[in-house]
Amino acid sequence: MVLAALSPRRTAKRFWTKRGSVLVDLPAVELSLLKRPDLEALRPAFSTHPPRILILYGSLRTVSYSRLLAEEAGRLLEYFGATVRFFDPSGLPLPDDAPASHPKVQELRSLSEWSEGQVWVSPERHGAITGIMKAQIDWIPLEIGAIRPTQGKTLAVMQVSGGSQSFNAVNTLRLLGRWMRMITIPNQSSVPKAFTEFSPDGRMKPSPYYDRVVDVCEELVKFTLLTRDASHYLTDRYSERRETAAKLQERVTLKSI
Repeated sequence: MVLAALSPRRTAKRFWTKRGSVLVDLPAVELSLLKRPDLEALRPAFSTHPPRILILYGSLRTVSYSRLLAEEAGRLLEYFGATVRFFDPSGLPLPDDAPASHPKVQELRSLSEWSEGQVWVSPERHGAITGIMKAQIDWIPLEIGAIRPTQGKTLAVMQVSGGSQSFNAVNTLRLLGRWMRMITIPNQSSVPKAFTEFSPDGRMKPSPYYDRVVDVCEELVKFTLLTRDASHYLTDRYSERRETAAKLQERVTLKSI
């Protein structure tokens, strides 16, 4: 009763939609910026070009199992119809230790912009991803002006480890993918005792671990095909529309002074 007495009286508004009249009581919402899901926008015509996939790996060792796993994934992705490119992290400076105009930084950013989906493959080192892997992700900007270069792109994560199976690296990569506003697919790959899973010619041996790599690559291509044409709509957010509207109002108000 006390709460009712203190709360200001609110009047719900009625709006007409294609499905009829709807009573809305959302006083904290800017209703003119609120959008109901649009099925047509969720199902645009599919692009016909091959999915563009960038693969990053997190080791510079001569025998790098994360690179070998990345190459194995690349072969599978090409079989599933994707165009695949790799970034060689050798020579990439530490974040903030060189200007963004550095050739390796520009190469990485150009490949990231080109891609519609990515695969991140890291060794597990000290219970986390390697500094080489993190440096690559840190050099990809979260935003450039009003553009978020990785937003809406698909992502698959994989890891290799020298000991028993764990998911520390892939969990960290998932966190980073979410922070970069990427669509991280449900499946993932973790290859334990990687030195036993590859033959001397660098090819991954048949095993349940290899089967999971196939699963991940197949799923990544499907999700990329499904979302790439609708990614702008999928990442169109109320909070950002509201912020943009506020900035527009501010600019118009300043011009009228």
